[in-house]
Amino acid sequence: MSGASPRLRAARETIPEFSLYGELTETDSADFVHIEWIETRSRLYDWHIDTHRHLGLFQVLAIFEGTVEANVDDATWEVEGPAVITVHPSAVHNFRFSRGAHGFVLTMAQSVPFDAAIGADADMESLLSKPWLFSLGDAPQTRDRLYTLLGLIMDEFSRPQLGHAEMVGWLTRSVLLLLARLHALHDSAARSGRTELDLFARFRALVETHYTEAWAMPAYAERLHVTESKLNRLCRRIAGKSAFDLVQDRLMLEARRKLIYIPAPVSHVAYELGFQDPAYFCRVFKRHVGVTPSAFRRTAQNTHLGDE
Repeated sequence: MSGASPRLRAARETIPEFSLYGELTETDSADFVHIEWIETRSRLYDWHIDTHRHLGLFQVLAIFEGTVEANVDDATWEVEGPAVITVHPSAVHNFRFSRGAHGFVLTMAQSVPFDAAIGADADMESLLSKPWLFSLGDAPQTRDRLYTLLGLIMDEFSRPQLGHAEMVGWLTRSVLLLLARLHALHDSAARSGRTELDLFARFRALVETHYTEAWAMPAYAERLHVTESKLNRLCRRIAGKSAFDLVQDRLMLEARRKLIYIPAPVSHVAYELGFQDPAYFCRVFKRHVGVTPSAFRRTAQNTHLGDE
């Protein structure tokens, strides 16, 4: 998301207000709902819907094929379908579609989603507060359900039958509920990502404090109030290594530093790093570094002397 585009900033004082784009007819019905194909109206305007707003209307733009550059108030997106963009009431917006873009534009009186939000959770209410972008590329089931629901609304408008208004209302609220679910998943993923990064940072801080104390992995997991398997999954997802490997990496980093800068026997370095058996330390070091501690020290010293 970025700042408002120059086009939007320049147009704020003289922004056209439409019922539907290009139509000045007012819609004061509390249950007003309209749907059309993206291509139906945008083709008339060379696939560019210029800057405008709809007073008191909420819109859902669902693009399933092609791309769109969308500016909605202070949000700017370049989107490839399948995706959904919501336009909250009275938002200033414009769209530039690729030729042949395919999808739906669902427009409704703001009372429709507001009524749907009454008694619902915060995710439904949040849909009305700002523009949202939901990618459907990784959600094929939701994509198909949304396409079906929007197609059913389109059918209702093309062939009105008994209970037309009620059916359109139910289907529209079903679309809104799907969007609320998408918002909940989006918000949950964001919270989860922040939580995981925080947990990983706390693990690294524990490692930094205790890596010379030979803590077993269950001790780290217990201190972090997670299972050992969860800690390992987290480390592999973020760092590509197990929790044990990360502790060993930190231990071997310190070993290399001590071998270079401290003129003490290898056995002394081993004890300082928490190893009770210097021979075991040598085996671990060689497995990680590729050479023995003594060979590593000789190479490092020769390199240093050569630099002088």
